[in-house]
Amino acid sequence: MRRVTGGKRNAKVIGQVKKQKPVSNDNQWVRQLLDDPSLAADMNYNKNQLVTKTKANSLCVACKGGKFLCGKTRCPLVVRFNSYFRSATLLQGTDLDGACPPGVFVGRIGYPHVYAGPLVPPIHEDTSSYDEPESWFGKSIDEIVGFRSLLVRGKHRVHVKKFEDSGKIMDQTIDLALSVSPVDVELSLKKKPAAALVLDDQIQPFGPSAPLKKMRVSNSRWDKHIQKAYFDDDLNASEAVTSLFQDGTLVTKIQRAFSVGAFGLKKQRRLVPTRWSITAVDSIISKGMMEKIKTFPEINEYRVYESNYLDNRFEILMMPREWGYEAMEAWYPGTIWNPSSTDVVLFSDWEGFDGRTTYASIGGCYYAARLAVGELLIKERRQASVIVLREAHPGYIMPVGVWQVRENVRNALHQKPLKYNTLKEALARIGNQFQIPIKQWIDKSSLLQNALFQKRITDYLRK
Repeated sequence: MRRVTGGKRNAKVIGQVKKQKPVSNDNQWVRQLLDDPSLAADMNYNKNQLVTKTKANSLCVACKGGKFLCGKTRCPLVVRFNSYFRSATLLQGTDLDGACPPGVFVGRIGYPHVYAGPLVPPIHEDTSSYDEPESWFGKSIDEIVGFRSLLVRGKHRVHVKKFEDSGKIMDQTIDLALSVSPVDVELSLKKKPAAALVLDDQIQPFGPSAPLKKMRVSNSRWDKHIQKAYFDDDLNASEAVTSLFQDGTLVTKIQRAFSVGAFGLKKQRRLVPTRWSITAVDSIISKGMMEKIKTFPEINEYRVYESNYLDNRFEILMMPREWGYEAMEAWYPGTIWNPSSTDVVLFSDWEGFDGRTTYASIGGCYYAARLAVGELLIKERRQASVIVLREAHPGYIMPVGVWQVRENVRNALHQKPLKYNTLKEALARIGNQFQIPIKQWIDKSSLLQNALFQKRITDYLRK
Protein backbone atom coordinates (compact mmCIF):
# COMPACT_ATOMS: atom_id res chain seq x y z
CA MET A 1 0.00 0.00 0.00
CA ARG A 2 1.30 3.42 -0.94
CA ARG A 3 2.04 5.85 1.83
CA VAL A 4 -0.46 8.69 2.32
CA THR A 5 0.85 12.22 2.71
CA GLY A 6 -0.74 15.59 3.26
CA GLY A 7 -0.64 18.41 0.78
CA LYS A 8 -2.31 21.41 -0.79
CA ARG A 9 -3.29 21.75 -4.43
CA ASN A 10 -3.50 24.70 -6.76
CA ALA A 11 -6.06 25.02 -9.59
CA LYS A 12 -4.65 25.05 -13.10
CA VAL A 13 -5.62 24.89 -16.78
CA ILE A 14 -4.23 22.00 -18.83
CA GLY A 15 -4.59 20.48 -22.21
CA GLN A 16 -4.24 23.10 -24.88
CA VAL A 17 -3.61 22.51 -28.59
CA LYS A 18 -1.97 25.63 -30.00
CA LYS A 19 -2.19 27.41 -33.36
CA GLN A 20 -2.73 25.20 -36.38
CA LYS A 21 0.39 24.30 -38.36
CA PRO A 22 2.23 21.06 -39.18
CA VAL A 23 3.69 18.92 -36.40
CA SER A 24 7.28 19.91 -35.76
CA ASN A 25 10.10 17.38 -36.18
CA ASP A 26 10.79 17.13 -32.48
CA ASN A 27 7.27 15.82 -31.90
CA GLN A 28 7.22 12.98 -34.39
CA TRP A 29 6.00 10.70 -31.61
CA VAL A 30 2.65 12.54 -31.73
CA ARG A 31 2.34 11.80 -35.44
CA GLN A 32 3.16 8.14 -34.71
CA LEU A 33 0.57 8.07 -31.93
CA LEU A 34 -2.14 9.44 -34.19
CA ASP A 35 -1.20 7.08 -37.04
CA ASP A 36 -1.69 4.07 -34.76
CA PRO A 37 -5.14 2.69 -35.73
CA SER A 38 -5.59 1.07 -32.33
CA LEU A 39 -5.42 4.52 -30.71
CA ALA A 40 -6.94 6.84 -33.29
CA ALA A 41 -9.19 4.73 -35.50
CA ASP A 42 -12.21 7.02 -35.11
CA MET A 43 -10.42 10.33 -35.49
CA ASN A 44 -10.97 12.60 -38.46
CA TYR A 45 -7.24 13.30 -38.42
CA ASN A 46 -5.44 15.84 -40.62
CA LYS A 47 -1.71 16.16 -39.89
CA ASN A 48 -1.73 19.79 -41.03
CA GLN A 49 -4.18 20.78 -38.28
CA LEU A 50 -2.02 19.96 -35.30
CA VAL A 51 0.72 21.57 -33.29
CA THR A 52 1.67 20.41 -29.83
CA LYS A 53 4.64 21.23 -27.65
CA THR A 54 6.39 18.83 -25.28
CA LYS A 55 9.74 18.93 -23.52
CA ALA A 56 12.43 16.67 -24.87
CA ASN A 57 12.48 14.65 -21.65
CA SER A 58 8.69 14.52 -21.31
CA LEU A 59 7.11 11.23 -20.25
CA CYS A 60 4.81 11.65 -23.26
CA VAL A 61 7.78 11.24 -25.63
CA ALA A 62 8.74 7.92 -24.07
CA CYS A 63 5.15 6.76 -23.62
CA LYS A 64 3.69 7.62 -27.05
CA GLY A 65 0.18 7.20 -25.67
CA GLY A 66 0.43 3.47 -25.08
CA LYS A 67 2.63 2.68 -22.06
CA PHE A 68 0.70 4.83 -19.52
CA LEU A 69 3.90 5.97 -17.83
CA CYS A 70 2.01 8.84 -16.15
CA GLY A 71 -0.02 6.30 -14.17
CA LYS A 72 -3.35 7.06 -15.86
CA THR A 73 -5.44 4.23 -17.25
CA ARG A 74 -5.92 6.03 -20.60
CA CYS A 75 -3.96 8.67 -22.46
CA PRO A 76 -5.67 12.08 -21.96
CA LEU A 77 -3.90 13.39 -25.06
CA VAL A 78 -5.68 10.80 -27.20
CA VAL A 79 -9.04 11.79 -25.71
CA ARG A 80 -8.36 15.49 -26.33
CA PHE A 81 -7.08 14.92 -29.85
CA ASN A 82 -10.10 12.81 -30.65
CA SER A 83 -12.48 15.59 -29.63
CA TYR A 84 -10.46 18.25 -31.41
CA PHE A 85 -10.25 16.51 -34.77
CA ARG A 86 -13.94 15.62 -34.69
CA SER A 87 -14.86 19.30 -34.23
CA ALA A 88 -12.10 21.04 -36.24
CA THR A 89 -13.95 20.88 -39.56
CA LEU A 90 -16.93 22.66 -37.96
CA LEU A 91 -14.83 25.57 -36.71
CA GLN A 92 -13.53 27.16 -39.91
CA GLY A 93 -13.44 30.90 -40.49
CA THR A 94 -14.51 33.86 -38.34
CA ASP A 95 -18.29 33.55 -38.74
CA LEU A 96 -20.16 31.00 -36.65
CA ASP A 97 -23.78 30.27 -35.91
CA GLY A 98 -25.43 27.68 -33.73
CA ALA A 99 -27.83 26.95 -30.89
CA CYS A 100 -26.44 28.39 -27.64
CA PRO A 101 -27.40 25.87 -24.84
CA PRO A 102 -27.67 28.65 -23.35
CA GLY A 103 -24.17 29.05 -21.99
CA VAL A 104 -21.93 31.98 -21.05
CA PHE A 105 -18.50 32.31 -19.52
CA VAL A 106 -16.91 35.09 -17.48
CA GLY A 107 -13.14 34.87 -17.13
CA ARG A 108 -10.99 35.97 -14.21
CA ILE A 109 -7.64 36.83 -15.82
CA GLY A 110 -6.96 40.58 -15.55
CA TYR A 111 -9.71 41.13 -12.94
CA PRO A 112 -11.47 43.61 -12.67
CA HIS A 113 -11.12 43.86 -16.47
CA VAL A 114 -12.26 40.43 -17.68
CA TYR A 115 -13.49 38.69 -20.81
CA ALA A 116 -17.17 37.72 -20.89
CA GLY A 117 -19.30 36.24 -23.62
CA PRO A 118 -21.36 33.32 -24.92
CA LEU A 119 -20.52 29.64 -25.41
CA VAL A 120 -21.86 28.68 -28.83
CA PRO A 121 -21.49 25.34 -30.67
CA PRO A 122 -21.50 25.37 -34.51
CA ILE A 123 -24.57 23.15 -34.69
CA HIS A 124 -28.34 23.63 -34.78
CA GLU A 125 -30.03 21.00 -32.64
CA ASP A 126 -31.17 20.58 -29.05
CA THR A 127 -28.02 21.64 -27.19
CA SER A 128 -29.74 22.19 -23.83
CA SER A 129 -27.65 19.48 -22.15
CA TYR A 130 -24.35 21.02 -23.31
CA ASP A 131 -24.31 23.42 -20.35
CA GLU A 132 -26.40 21.47 -17.83
CA PRO A 133 -24.15 19.33 -15.59
CA GLU A 134 -27.20 18.05 -13.70
CA SER A 135 -27.89 15.87 -16.76
CA TRP A 136 -24.33 14.58 -17.23
CA PHE A 137 -24.06 11.94 -14.51
CA GLY A 138 -23.30 8.59 -16.11
CA LYS A 139 -21.77 10.04 -19.27
CA SER A 140 -18.19 9.06 -20.12
CA ILE A 141 -15.30 11.50 -20.14
CA ASP A 142 -15.20 11.07 -23.92
CA GLU A 143 -18.85 12.16 -24.24
CA ILE A 144 -18.40 15.17 -21.94
CA VAL A 145 -15.18 16.34 -23.59
CA GLY A 146 -16.76 15.68 -26.99
CA PHE A 147 -19.75 18.00 -26.72
CA ARG A 148 -18.00 20.57 -24.53
CA SER A 149 -15.14 20.92 -27.03
CA LEU A 150 -17.68 22.21 -29.57
CA LEU A 151 -18.51 25.24 -27.43
CA VAL A 152 -16.77 28.27 -28.93
CA ARG A 153 -16.25 31.06 -26.43
CA GLY A 154 -16.77 34.57 -27.73
CA LYS A 155 -14.73 37.08 -25.70
CA HIS A 156 -15.67 40.69 -24.96
CA ARG A 157 -13.52 42.82 -22.65
CA VAL A 158 -15.47 44.47 -19.83
CA HIS A 159 -15.01 45.97 -16.36
CA VAL A 160 -16.87 43.87 -13.77
CA LYS A 161 -18.46 46.94 -12.13
CA LYS A 162 -19.30 48.76 -15.36
CA PHE A 163 -20.75 45.87 -17.38
CA GLU A 164 -24.13 47.57 -17.84
CA ASP A 165 -22.39 50.35 -19.80
CA SER A 166 -20.39 47.96 -21.98
CA GLY A 167 -22.63 47.92 -25.01
CA LYS A 168 -24.82 45.56 -26.94
CA ILE A 169 -22.61 42.47 -26.73
CA MET A 170 -22.79 42.46 -22.93
CA ASP A 171 -26.56 43.04 -23.01
CA GLN A 172 -26.92 40.04 -25.33
CA THR A 173 -24.68 37.92 -23.10
CA ILE A 174 -26.95 38.66 -20.13
CA ASP A 175 -29.96 37.83 -22.28
CA LEU A 176 -28.48 34.41 -23.02
CA ALA A 177 -27.55 33.77 -19.39
CA LEU A 178 -31.15 34.24 -18.27
CA SER A 179 -32.72 32.21 -21.10
CA VAL A 180 -34.63 29.05 -20.29
CA SER A 181 -33.81 27.09 -23.47
CA PRO A 182 -31.36 27.08 -26.43
CA VAL A 183 -31.16 30.28 -28.46
CA ASP A 184 -29.97 30.67 -32.06
CA VAL A 185 -26.88 32.88 -32.11
CA GLU A 186 -24.65 34.26 -34.87
CA LEU A 187 -21.11 35.28 -33.97
CA SER A 188 -18.76 37.46 -35.97
CA LEU A 189 -15.27 36.94 -34.56
CA LYS A 190 -12.18 39.12 -34.94
CA LYS A 191 -10.10 36.07 -35.78
CA LYS A 192 -10.46 32.34 -36.24
CA PRO A 193 -11.06 30.51 -32.91
CA ALA A 194 -7.85 29.22 -31.37
CA ALA A 195 -7.97 25.43 -31.22
CA ALA A 196 -7.90 24.53 -27.53
CA LEU A 197 -9.72 22.59 -24.86
CA VAL A 198 -9.69 24.28 -21.45
CA LEU A 199 -9.80 21.86 -18.52
CA ASP A 200 -10.12 22.82 -14.86
CA ASP A 201 -11.33 21.07 -11.73
CA GLN A 202 -13.67 23.95 -10.85
CA ILE A 203 -15.33 24.72 -14.20
CA GLN A 204 -16.75 22.57 -16.95
CA PRO A 205 -14.42 22.13 -19.97
CA PHE A 206 -15.02 24.21 -23.08
CA GLY A 207 -13.43 24.55 -26.49
CA PRO A 208 -11.84 27.29 -28.65
CA SER A 209 -12.13 31.02 -28.06
CA ALA A 210 -11.80 34.27 -30.02
CA PRO A 211 -12.54 37.99 -29.50
CA LEU A 212 -16.04 39.03 -30.50
CA LYS A 213 -16.71 41.62 -33.19
CA LYS A 214 -20.49 41.44 -33.01
CA MET A 215 -23.27 39.04 -32.12
CA ARG A 216 -26.84 38.49 -33.20
CA VAL A 217 -29.24 36.73 -30.83
CA SER A 218 -32.67 35.49 -31.87
CA ASN A 219 -35.71 35.88 -29.64
CA SER A 220 -35.28 34.18 -26.29
CA ARG A 221 -37.51 33.36 -23.37
CA TRP A 222 -36.23 34.06 -19.88
CA ASP A 223 -36.60 31.75 -16.91
CA LYS A 224 -39.54 33.32 -15.05
CA HIS A 225 -38.05 32.87 -11.57
CA ILE A 226 -34.66 34.28 -12.58
CA GLN A 227 -36.38 37.13 -14.43
CA LYS A 228 -38.26 38.09 -11.26
CA ALA A 229 -35.02 38.16 -9.24
CA TYR A 230 -33.29 40.16 -11.99
CA PHE A 231 -35.83 42.96 -11.90
CA ASP A 232 -35.95 43.06 -8.09
CA ASP A 233 -32.96 45.28 -7.43
CA ASP A 234 -33.91 45.71 -3.77
CA LEU A 235 -33.27 41.99 -3.15
CA ASN A 236 -29.75 41.12 -2.09
CA ALA A 237 -27.85 38.46 -4.05
CA SER A 238 -27.81 35.83 -1.29
CA GLU A 239 -31.57 36.02 -0.83
CA ALA A 240 -32.08 35.79 -4.59
CA VAL A 241 -29.90 32.68 -4.84
CA THR A 242 -31.60 30.96 -1.90
CA SER A 243 -35.09 31.81 -3.10
CA LEU A 244 -34.40 30.52 -6.62
CA PHE A 245 -33.04 27.25 -5.31
CA GLN A 246 -36.10 26.78 -3.10
CA ASP A 247 -38.29 27.39 -6.16
CA GLY A 248 -36.59 24.45 -7.88
CA THR A 249 -34.26 26.34 -10.24
CA LEU A 250 -31.23 24.25 -11.24
CA VAL A 251 -28.02 25.20 -9.46
CA THR A 252 -26.26 25.59 -12.82
CA LYS A 253 -28.82 28.16 -14.01
CA ILE A 254 -28.45 30.13 -10.78
CA GLN A 255 -24.67 30.08 -11.12
CA ARG A 256 -24.87 31.29 -14.73
CA ALA A 257 -27.13 34.23 -13.84
CA PHE A 258 -25.03 35.05 -10.76
CA SER A 259 -21.91 35.31 -12.94
CA VAL A 260 -23.44 38.00 -15.21
CA GLY A 261 -24.47 40.22 -12.30
CA ALA A 262 -28.17 39.40 -12.46
CA PHE A 263 -28.75 39.53 -8.69
CA GLY A 264 -28.32 41.95 -5.84
CA LEU A 265 -28.92 45.57 -4.97
CA LYS A 266 -28.75 47.80 -8.02
CA LYS A 267 -25.57 49.67 -7.11
CA GLN A 268 -23.78 46.52 -5.94
CA ARG A 269 -24.26 44.33 -9.01
CA ARG A 270 -21.14 43.18 -10.82
CA LEU A 271 -19.85 40.38 -13.00
CA VAL A 272 -18.45 37.37 -11.17
CA PRO A 273 -15.92 35.08 -12.89
CA THR A 274 -17.55 31.75 -13.65
CA ARG A 275 -15.25 29.67 -11.44
CA TRP A 276 -15.99 31.99 -8.49
CA SER A 277 -19.73 32.06 -9.12
CA ILE A 278 -19.94 28.25 -9.05
CA THR A 279 -18.42 28.05 -5.58
CA ALA A 280 -20.24 31.16 -4.34
CA VAL A 281 -23.66 29.76 -5.21
CA ASP A 282 -22.87 26.33 -3.71
CA SER A 283 -21.66 28.07 -0.56
CA ILE A 284 -24.63 30.44 -0.23
CA ILE A 285 -27.23 27.71 -0.70
CA SER A 286 -25.58 25.19 1.61
CA LYS A 287 -24.87 27.76 4.32
CA GLY A 288 -28.56 28.63 4.44
CA MET A 289 -29.42 24.95 4.71
CA MET A 290 -27.07 24.47 7.66
CA GLU A 291 -28.90 26.98 9.81
CA LYS A 292 -32.13 25.00 9.38
CA ILE A 293 -30.46 21.61 9.78
CA LYS A 294 -29.05 22.60 13.18
CA THR A 295 -32.61 22.90 14.53
CA PHE A 296 -33.64 19.35 13.53
CA PRO A 297 -33.35 16.18 15.67
CA GLU A 298 -30.34 13.95 15.10
CA ILE A 299 -30.56 10.77 13.04
CA ASN A 300 -30.63 7.64 15.21
CA GLU A 301 -28.22 5.32 13.37
CA TYR A 302 -24.92 5.33 11.51
CA ARG A 303 -25.37 5.51 7.74
CA VAL A 304 -23.10 4.86 4.78
CA TYR A 305 -23.96 6.02 1.24
CA GLU A 306 -21.89 5.11 -1.82
CA SER A 307 -21.27 6.23 -5.42
CA ASN A 308 -18.63 5.50 -8.06
CA TYR A 309 -18.33 7.56 -11.25
CA LEU A 310 -15.42 8.53 -13.55
CA ASP A 311 -13.15 6.42 -11.31
CA ASN A 312 -14.04 8.61 -8.31
CA ARG A 313 -15.17 6.45 -5.38
CA PHE A 314 -17.33 8.28 -2.82
CA GLU A 315 -18.30 7.02 0.64
CA ILE A 316 -20.53 9.30 2.72
CA LEU A 317 -20.69 8.63 6.46
CA MET A 318 -23.49 10.12 8.58
CA MET A 319 -23.21 9.89 12.36
CA PRO A 320 -25.97 10.50 14.96
CA ARG A 321 -24.40 13.64 16.37
CA GLU A 322 -24.89 17.40 16.14
CA TRP A 323 -24.14 19.07 12.81
CA GLY A 324 -20.57 18.85 11.62
CA TYR A 325 -19.16 18.42 8.14
CA GLU A 326 -15.88 17.23 6.68
CA ALA A 327 -14.68 16.66 3.12
CA MET A 328 -11.74 14.34 2.50
CA GLU A 329 -10.03 13.56 -0.81
CA ALA A 330 -7.36 10.98 -1.62
CA TRP A 331 -5.59 11.45 -4.96
CA TYR A 332 -3.67 8.51 -6.37
CA PRO A 333 -0.42 8.89 -8.36
CA GLY A 334 -1.20 9.71 -11.98
CA THR A 335 -4.30 11.77 -11.14
CA ILE A 336 -4.71 15.49 -11.82
CA TRP A 337 -3.51 16.85 -8.48
CA ASN A 338 -0.89 14.15 -7.93
CA PRO A 339 0.73 13.58 -11.34
CA SER A 340 4.29 12.60 -10.40
CA SER A 341 4.46 11.41 -6.78
CA THR A 342 4.61 7.73 -5.90
CA ASP A 343 2.46 8.35 -2.82
CA VAL A 344 -1.26 8.85 -2.37
CA VAL A 345 -2.00 12.43 -1.28
CA LEU A 346 -4.81 13.02 1.23
CA PHE A 347 -6.57 16.40 1.69
CA SER A 348 -9.09 17.31 4.37
CA ASP A 349 -11.10 20.26 5.64
CA TRP A 350 -14.00 20.49 8.06
CA GLU A 351 -16.39 22.61 10.10
CA GLY A 352 -18.14 22.14 13.41
CA PHE A 353 -21.56 23.18 14.64
CA ASP A 354 -20.63 26.88 14.47
CA GLY A 355 -19.62 26.64 10.80
CA ARG A 356 -16.49 28.16 9.28
CA THR A 357 -15.28 31.70 8.55
CA THR A 358 -12.45 30.92 6.11
CA TYR A 359 -12.43 29.49 2.59
CA ALA A 360 -11.99 25.71 2.57
CA SER A 361 -8.51 24.64 1.45
CA ILE A 362 -10.01 21.84 -0.65
CA GLY A 363 -11.74 24.46 -2.77
CA GLY A 364 -15.04 24.29 -4.61
CA CYS A 365 -15.46 20.54 -4.11
CA TYR A 366 -16.01 21.19 -0.39
CA TYR A 367 -19.06 23.40 -1.00
CA ALA A 368 -20.47 21.32 -3.86
CA ALA A 369 -20.58 18.23 -1.66
CA ARG A 370 -21.95 20.21 1.29
CA LEU A 371 -24.87 21.37 -0.86
CA ALA A 372 -25.75 17.78 -1.81
CA VAL A 373 -25.56 16.68 1.83
CA GLY A 374 -27.77 19.57 2.88
CA GLU A 375 -30.45 18.63 0.35
CA LEU A 376 -30.97 15.23 1.96
CA LEU A 377 -30.97 16.44 5.57
CA ILE A 378 -33.42 19.23 4.75
CA LYS A 379 -35.70 16.72 3.02
CA GLU A 380 -35.60 14.38 6.02
CA ARG A 381 -35.63 17.23 8.57
CA ARG A 382 -32.75 15.58 10.39
CA GLN A 383 -29.36 16.61 11.74
CA ALA A 384 -26.11 14.62 11.52
CA SER A 385 -22.35 14.84 11.54
CA VAL A 386 -21.33 14.08 7.94
CA ILE A 387 -18.05 13.06 6.34
CA VAL A 388 -17.68 12.87 2.56
CA LEU A 389 -14.73 10.64 1.65
CA ARG A 390 -13.41 10.47 -1.91
CA GLU A 391 -10.77 8.35 -3.60
CA ALA A 392 -9.74 9.70 -7.03
CA HIS A 393 -8.09 6.94 -9.07
CA PRO A 394 -6.00 7.12 -12.28
CA GLY A 395 -9.09 6.42 -14.41
CA TYR A 396 -10.05 10.05 -13.71
CA ILE A 397 -7.70 11.12 -16.49
CA MET A 398 -8.66 14.79 -16.71
CA PRO A 399 -10.74 17.29 -14.70
CA VAL A 400 -14.31 17.89 -15.85
CA GLY A 401 -15.44 20.37 -13.20
CA VAL A 402 -16.65 20.49 -9.62
CA TRP A 403 -20.13 19.44 -10.76
CA GLN A 404 -19.03 15.79 -10.75
CA VAL A 405 -18.49 15.98 -6.97
CA ARG A 406 -21.95 17.47 -6.41
CA GLU A 407 -23.62 14.91 -8.69
CA ASN A 408 -21.63 11.97 -7.31
CA VAL A 409 -22.70 12.84 -3.75
CA ARG A 410 -26.27 13.44 -4.91
CA ASN A 411 -26.26 10.03 -6.59
CA ALA A 412 -25.00 8.37 -3.42
CA LEU A 413 -27.66 10.07 -1.28
CA HIS A 414 -30.43 9.04 -3.67
CA GLN A 415 -29.66 5.38 -2.83
CA LYS A 416 -30.88 3.56 0.25
CA PRO A 417 -28.24 3.87 2.95
CA LEU A 418 -26.46 1.01 4.66
CA LYS A 419 -27.39 1.36 8.34
CA TYR A 420 -25.31 0.31 11.34
CA ASN A 421 -25.65 0.39 15.10
CA THR A 422 -22.04 1.33 15.77
CA LEU A 423 -19.41 3.56 14.22
CA LYS A 424 -17.01 0.62 14.14
CA GLU A 425 -19.35 -1.31 11.83
CA ALA A 426 -19.80 1.68 9.53
CA LEU A 427 -16.05 2.26 9.30
CA ALA A 428 -15.48 -1.42 8.54
CA ARG A 429 -17.77 -1.11 5.51
CA ILE A 430 -15.96 2.01 4.27
CA GLY A 431 -12.59 0.35 4.83
CA ASN A 432 -13.66 -2.61 2.68
CA GLN A 433 -14.65 -0.28 -0.20
CA PHE A 434 -11.46 1.81 -0.16
CA GLN A 435 -7.89 0.80 -0.95
CA ILE A 436 -6.46 3.16 1.66
CA PRO A 437 -6.59 1.61 5.17
CA ILE A 438 -9.33 3.13 7.30
CA LYS A 439 -6.77 4.02 9.97
CA GLN A 440 -5.15 6.52 7.64
CA TRP A 441 -8.52 8.20 7.04
CA ILE A 442 -9.08 8.34 10.81
CA ASP A 443 -5.63 9.86 11.40
CA LYS A 444 -6.44 12.66 8.94
CA SER A 445 -10.08 13.24 9.99
CA SER A 446 -10.98 15.76 12.69
CA LEU A 447 -14.60 14.59 12.95
CA LEU A 448 -13.72 10.89 13.18
CA GLN A 449 -11.14 11.52 15.87
CA ASN A 450 -13.70 13.57 17.74
CA ALA A 451 -16.34 10.83 17.45
CA LEU A 452 -13.96 8.04 18.43
CA PHE A 453 -11.96 9.64 21.20
CA GLN A 454 -13.97 12.62 22.54
CA LYS A 455 -16.54 11.74 25.18
CA ARG A 456 -19.86 13.61 25.23
CA ILE A 457 -22.12 14.30 28.23
CA THR A 458 -24.74 11.96 26.75
CA ASP A 459 -22.20 9.13 26.83
CA TYR A 460 -22.06 9.39 30.64
CA LEU A 461 -25.85 9.70 30.93
CA ARG A 462 -26.30 6.36 29.13
CA LYS A 463 -24.28 4.53 31.83
